[in-house]
Amino acid sequence: MTSRSRCARPSGRCGSGFGVPTHAEAKDVLAGAMLAYARAEVQAGPVPAPVAGRSDRPTVTLLGEMFPADPMMIGALLAPLGLAVGPTVAAREWRELYAALDGRAVAAIHPFYTAAVREFQAAGRPIVGSAPVGHDGTMDWLAAIGAACGVDPARIAAAQEAFGPAIRAALDANPIRGRITLSGYEGSELLVARLLIESGAEVPYVGTACARTPWSEPDRQWLADRGTAVKFRASLEDDLAAMHGFAPDLAIGTTPVVQKAKAAGIPALYFTNLISARPLMGPAGAGSLAQVVNAAMAGGDRMETMRAFFDGVGEGDTAGIWEGAPNLRPDFRAQHQKKLDKAARAARAEEMI
Repeated sequence: MTSRSRCARPSGRCGSGFGVPTHAEAKDVLAGAMLAYARAEVQAGPVPAPVAGRSDRPTVTLLGEMFPADPMMIGALLAPLGLAVGPTVAAREWRELYAALDGRAVAAIHPFYTAAVREFQAAGRPIVGSAPVGHDGTMDWLAAIGAACGVDPARIAAAQEAFGPAIRAALDANPIRGRITLSGYEGSELLVARLLIESGAEVPYVGTACARTPWSEPDRQWLADRGTAVKFRASLEDDLAAMHGFAPDLAIGTTPVVQKAKAAGIPALYFTNLISARPLMGPAGAGSLAQVVNAAMAGGDRMETMRAFFDGVGEGDTAGIWEGAPNLRPDFRAQHQKKLDKAARAARAEEMI
């Protein structure tokens, strides 16, 4: 349930079934159903304690998949507030669902987990959007979590002072210079864009296959204030149009976006394998993207050389592997086009009836 599935469909989305657009949201449907069952068990009477025991401090439940080191980093951020990190939903063990429902607040790290959010709200738990990503994100998140959990403001300020300089230093030590377009279906696209911008990158476009929710609003507004266009429920066509329109130094996206970018001589990185699989939270995440992103952008000249060398190869009638020249049949193509035109006229005629 916590494994990261990958999508190879041309649209960049997964066929998770049952009308659910992305695999991440399919996990939310399952997580919500499991939380509903667990909540009913809790209401019916005592339930088994978590295998790892209960924390002696109030906990914050984490909502959404993330890099394995991120919950540990979040735990370090919460410690000065007198809080502890709770289970991550989707959970590995059934008993963790009870502990998740018992948290003081829920951090919607991935804000599209709406089915799970409904169960937490029914249990009376406050939901906090965004995540401790970059300097601004971490400072705002600590303040929001502290307020939701009733932490003394002086203690919140002390926690911010403890981590703020380290995060700022990590960002300054790992600058990113260049224009980047970003798209994906993991649900963390807005968080990654924030981190790139605070590292110095220009990010004019962010596309996510996930839906807009109230808990994505802090990140959307932060990005909008810095001139970034955010497209929710973005299609492959949206992502490709942004890439061609903004002419980035690097395109981060799904498999078809990366393929199109490289064919155009634009350096590109696959979001799931090379970006999502890195720590993003707190000081550990502040410099985690610079090396791979800068290395990819540095290969721009090489990509252009390769594009020029292979220009015209494997396109149109020359696609595939041939011995000699391809056997072109323009008569067959014209005949097939007539059939398509006839079908289109028939469809338009039916619409007019």
